[in-house]
Amino acid sequence: MINNLNTPSTTETRQKANRSIGLLLIALSYITALVIGLIVFNNAGQTIWINLLLADLAATFVIWVSSLLQNNASVYDPYWSIQPIVILPMLMLHVGKINVTSLLLCAVVILWGVRLTVNWVSTFHGLHEQDWRYDQIKDKTGLLYPIVNLLGIQLMPTLIVFACIAPIVYVIIQGSKFSLLILPGLLISLLGLSLEAVADHQMQAFRLKNPGRNAIIREGLWKYSRHPNYLGEILMWWGAFLVCLAADPSMWTLGLGALLNTALFLFISIPLAEKRLAKYKDGFTEYQQQTRMLLPFAKK
Repeated sequence: MINNLNTPSTTETRQKANRSIGLLLIALSYITALVIGLIVFNNAGQTIWINLLLADLAATFVIWVSSLLQNNASVYDPYWSIQPIVILPMLMLHVGKINVTSLLLCAVVILWGVRLTVNWVSTFHGLHEQDWRYDQIKDKTGLLYPIVNLLGIQLMPTLIVFACIAPIVYVIIQGSKFSLLILPGLLISLLGLSLEAVADHQMQAFRLKNPGRNAIIREGLWKYSRHPNYLGEILMWWGAFLVCLAADPSMWTLGLGALLNTALFLFISIPLAEKRLAKYKDGFTEYQQQTRMLLPFAKK
């Protein structure tokens, strides 16, 4: 009797192998990006700010090349959360100005980044699939896709996140002293981190109970808000900016990062997501009418 090669156990083993190989390749890509970034930072010969930006861009370029070699733009996805938790602690050690304000900010960012990265790892299935938005972009851009991948999918988010962490970079470089005035900003960042964590947990639990794609979550934060996780991400960086503003009110221009991040969600991420969800979620239009886009409060 010929054994069936596509038994559930064989398929599951193959899926686990694909996932493990994919994670290994991505990890090697990020280690390479870190090494290249450090080389650039230490040899660029410019100011700390410029060296930091050049190193960030060089690391992004490495991840872009890796995404081309692996034919998957989602190789870049964890960069969003890994970038800050690598840059900020290393910068603090490089500058040598370790104080309470810098430590508190770095601690919040590390909690945010580690949780988000772990969440990405838990949902990663392998290099055989990538974010649906990238597939759409690839279909529309054709031969220009590699360049669009670099400029739009990878370079733009890198610059936005760099702008988001700029207030923290400033606080670290200046060695800003602790003040009670920084506490509201820290609390807002912690609130954002908590919102993201709770929203992601609620969504994962809902998907386990409702494996079908058509069901809409109407539990917890999602009962009132269609994107509570995005709200958490927005609050995270506005809080960081407010800490910087409390330390030095003259640096109000560093709020550009939080502003760009908010605009990214309001005008790109949320509209794209809702347009797609409306195609297959039962009663999504009614859900839109009954809930707020971001704020988790009952809609009158």
